[in-house]
Amino acid sequence: QVLILKGLKQEVSCLCPSPDGLHLAVGYEDGSIRVFSLLSGEANITFNGHKTAVTALQYDHLGGRLVSGSKDTDVIVWDVINESGLYRLRGHKDAVTQVLFLKEKNLLVTSGKDTLVKWWDLDTQHCFKTLVGHRTEVWGMVLISEEKRLVTGSADSELRVWDITYIQEGKDPDEPESKKSKGSSPGTEENTEEDEMLELDEHPEERLLKCSKVGSIMREGRDRVVTLATDQTGKILACHGTDAVLEVFSVLSKEEIQKKLEKKMKKAKKKNKQNSEEERERIVELSLQEEIHRVTSIKASSKIKSFDSILSPKGELKIVLLLQNNVIETYNLNLSAQAPQAVRASRITIGGHRSDVRTLAFSSDNIAILSAAAESVKIWNRSTLQCIRTMDCEYALCSLFVPGDRQVIVGTKTGKLQLFDLASGSLMETVSAHDGAVWSIALSPDQRGFVTGGADKCVKFWEFELVKDESSVQKRLSMKHVRVLQLDEDVLCVRYSPNQKLLAVSLLDCTVKIFYTDTLKFFLSLYGHKLPVLCMDICSDGTLIATGSADRNVKIWGLDFGDCHRSLFAHDDSVMYLQFVAKSHLFFTAGKDSKIKQWDADKFEHIQTLEGHHQEVWCLALSPNGDYVVSASHDKSLRLWERTREPLVLEEEREMQREAEYEESVAKEEQPVVAGETQGETGLAGKKTIETIKAAERIMEAIELYREEMAKLTEHKAICKAAGKEVPFPVNPILHAYGNITPSAYVLEVFKKVKSSELEESLLVLPFSYVPDLLRLFNEYIHLGSDIELVCRALLFLLKIHFGQITSNHMLVTVIENLKKTTISRVSETRDVLGFNMAGLQYLKREIEAKDEVTFFADATDRFEEKKRKRKKKEKMVLGMV
Repeated sequence: QVLILKGLKQEVSCLCPSPDGLHLAVGYEDGSIRVFSLLSGEANITFNGHKTAVTALQYDHLGGRLVSGSKDTDVIVWDVINESGLYRLRGHKDAVTQVLFLKEKNLLVTSGKDTLVKWWDLDTQHCFKTLVGHRTEVWGMVLISEEKRLVTGSADSELRVWDITYIQEGKDPDEPESKKSKGSSPGTEENTEEDEMLELDEHPEERLLKCSKVGSIMREGRDRVVTLATDQTGKILACHGTDAVLEVFSVLSKEEIQKKLEKKMKKAKKKNKQNSEEERERIVELSLQEEIHRVTSIKASSKIKSFDSILSPKGELKIVLLLQNNVIETYNLNLSAQAPQAVRASRITIGGHRSDVRTLAFSSDNIAILSAAAESVKIWNRSTLQCIRTMDCEYALCSLFVPGDRQVIVGTKTGKLQLFDLASGSLMETVSAHDGAVWSIALSPDQRGFVTGGADKCVKFWEFELVKDESSVQKRLSMKHVRVLQLDEDVLCVRYSPNQKLLAVSLLDCTVKIFYTDTLKFFLSLYGHKLPVLCMDICSDGTLIATGSADRNVKIWGLDFGDCHRSLFAHDDSVMYLQFVAKSHLFFTAGKDSKIKQWDADKFEHIQTLEGHHQEVWCLALSPNGDYVVSASHDKSLRLWERTREPLVLEEEREMQREAEYEESVAKEEQPVVAGETQGETGLAGKKTIETIKAAERIMEAIELYREEMAKLTEHKAICKAAGKEVPFPVNPILHAYGNITPSAYVLEVFKKVKSSELEESLLVLPFSYVPDLLRLFNEYIHLGSDIELVCRALLFLLKIHFGQITSNHMLVTVIENLKKTTISRVSETRDVLGFNMAGLQYLKREIEAKDEVTFFADATDRFEEKKRKRKKKEKMVLGMV
């Protein structure tokens, strides 16, 4: 592992590296995009524009622009250098699945689940062509053959191939174009009536390009395309469906096509000598299957989630696969071989489980963590977070560390108890304990044995014993069945009271029955849950029992009379696990709503929520000292939480919760409407967030301060005039903190601190009453020549959105006139400076290149001379020997 890029709490939904390989754009489930630097590991840029998960990301070939598609059907183009949004493109009716920039032209291609492929002209920001030749969702799309071909993958086993013909200005679109391939082979489908390519043109003239279907390549897979991609050279095309097979195709280059055609021509000449040259050319055409031919299929060890490939200059293809079961595999493929076969080079597996972790346990010294899933038991070091033991087991449901922490016991779905030795990592013993699944296991407080509860309606008591091993002299640990408690329903959970007097048993009939441990006589029945109790725990002083149920409630009961103290609505889905913190009445619950919550059983209060998991949390474990919580989820992750020394103030937590709820409601609100702008194909890239509101508030506060200071200054001048002498002017503490700057300079400082990507949205929520002051200030800034680019951007945006009110306000006529004069002159000055600098840099570049060429050639001549000298020396030596 080289680097971890730490994001926020949301799940990553999309990745895209920049062309220079120095940055990585990451799309999240909540619609935000962050650009990380791979050198520092920091997230430098954040873009907020989408309402839901980002599904597609793509950089242009220079890395200056980034385009994103989302489940909210919008496509947004971002300026990475200026860190701002350029525009939003609306047109798809369902989630966007792929977005591609064209290198040569300023065009964009997008595909969606609405079965459409749309072509966008980015100069005019409108959709000029829509391809509707697909019957189902378009799941993937790539450009090949130097962007002359488009390949699309949908929910069937066809990869449709389209020819793209770019139309030069002033050229008749109906002129016959030379097609690189026609014809059809058995695997190719020509344009049949039902699958004929239809084109919906928003503009009747085809002024930019023509797109026509050439045919189809048949995949082996019958399901939908999940990923369709090429390597960087565009020579290799690969795709996979929802299964474990990756299909690899090779795309012929112009030169290779030419060679193949020449070979075919020679054969045709030999066969049909009587045919003329033109006839032979018409006969000899490459089929689509020959241009894009199948190389091989790679069978992975599990279903494929995603892949990437790189073609080395030597012709070896390296492919990395991310599998559904949490494994990463790399394959090498030698393309120059007669029958290329993929060889698995390496795989990353030790880092985690292949399936969901269903049980967790902490060792008594708080150092080791046990996690068990359907295929293995793993022991982790808590401090280094490294896996130190992996042992194969059956489907595990419950587990515990044997006192001494040298062995572990795992209860399985088949009703067995498996005893593992940690030193050797071996299975020591397997005992058939129950006829059904072993749902729960609990260590007795005296540490001499344990109790298990299963689906066979039995609670069984076990004791540890040392038995003589036949193979060795030493005795080994074993477990002996002592007693059994037969019940009427399946047992879901068992727990001992700390003094070992009572045993609590949760049953499938939604009740919890409490028995005396010594006589197994019935003591109490706790009923009140509407659905079965899945988890429970008794606090360390034995006074309270808390039960968590599938009805989403947690009930707190007294263990003396079995009275219900309080019922708490704990989670938005089933409560899966519950455990008390040692020596306290605080407890943690884990729910299917992906949250972990901490509660106070005395005050019946919710203390805090630990958010981090993205899917159902199956189980958690608390360390014996109460400093650590480890949790396991359906998102295939184990998360370790540490108790900090920072005091927790409940009022602050509530305040933070309210703020989070307000932020969510802001994001769900309707976006502010720009006056005079229709809800058409394009719109503003950003969206209203809590950050943009805060930025607008800071701007408003700065203008208020500016107004106050101006009023004070006028008042001060009047006082000085009346007094006939200079009276000291009181300094504003805020301006003093900024180094005694002027009020107008302070407003500019506030503007500079607004994130580039949030500027437009912040100005959009700014009330008009602040705009006249801003325009006057902008006039001052432009006149002084400070931050021309930023000020002009804000000025033009304000003029655009408040055009009607500004033009109808007579007070602003002179301000606008002044702005017109100063802006034009200042912007042209800035342009001249930039032009001069660009010319200077290009001149320096040419100078350096010229120098390098000279030294390069000088180097070569020196080496040549040296070789000559060595050769002469060798010849002399040979002659001497003769």
